[in-house]
Amino acid sequence: MTDLLNATVEAARIAGAVAMKYFARDIAIEVKPDGSPVTEADRSAERAVRDWIYERFPNDSVMGEELGVVNTGSVRRWIIDPIDGTKSFVRGVPLWGSLVAVAEKETIVAGAVVFPALDEWTAARRGEGCWSNGARVSVSRCAELDDATILATDLRFTSAVRAERWSALVARAGVVRTWGDCYGYHLVATGRAECMADDAMHEWDWAPFVPIIAEAGGVVTDWRGGTTELSGGTIATNALLASEIRDRLIGGAR
Repeated sequence: MTDLLNATVEAARIAGAVAMKYFARDIAIEVKPDGSPVTEADRSAERAVRDWIYERFPNDSVMGEELGVVNTGSVRRWIIDPIDGTKSFVRGVPLWGSLVAVAEKETIVAGAVVFPALDEWTAARRGEGCWSNGARVSVSRCAELDDATILATDLRFTSAVRAERWSALVARAGVVRTWGDCYGYHLVATGRAECMADDAMHEWDWAPFVPIIAEAGGVVTDWRGGTTELSGGTIATNALLASEIRDRLIGGAR
């Protein structure tokens, strides 16, 4: 793996190692204005990875979920979600991860997700493949929806139309689960699920998975089929089911 790809993995590991010190322990939970939880684990993990980036890439911009943006004029930008899946984290569920992505201008060029409680990671850089636990990985070759594993973070969709289309899709699927947040995208990239969908995202939630899913041979879009701004919701699939799943979920909205 190249230096930048290794750097994203190392940065995500830094965040994850700090977060693990708080995992499965009694920890105070605050509620942010958007209704999502935050803890000292989130803030401490983000501070640690920021310090690591500042030391090695002092001219780069850094944006994190908890601590804002610095060096906004830089061409290269690091995007951090220290704990993706905080709701799982605070309940002692191990399906949370630490996310780091790197953008050059408007293009996400590398991304990594580390799952400290599971001792797993996945990362990718554009043009260099997707890697998980040191081995090259790819999406599944499943081509039949009846055999597919379909995942979502939360079934409370923001519109009745999305909820109705999702229900119709999963009625056809082989396996339906809510192995959500970053873990679902990890499963798609490593060939263990065929679709992962979220109804609403922030850039720090989806950024690493743009190169990860693409380099694993999959497809990642928003709910209109676009590929540049995924904060309105994200759909990640393997390649063979990409068209059918989007036809069922998006229909004429594209």
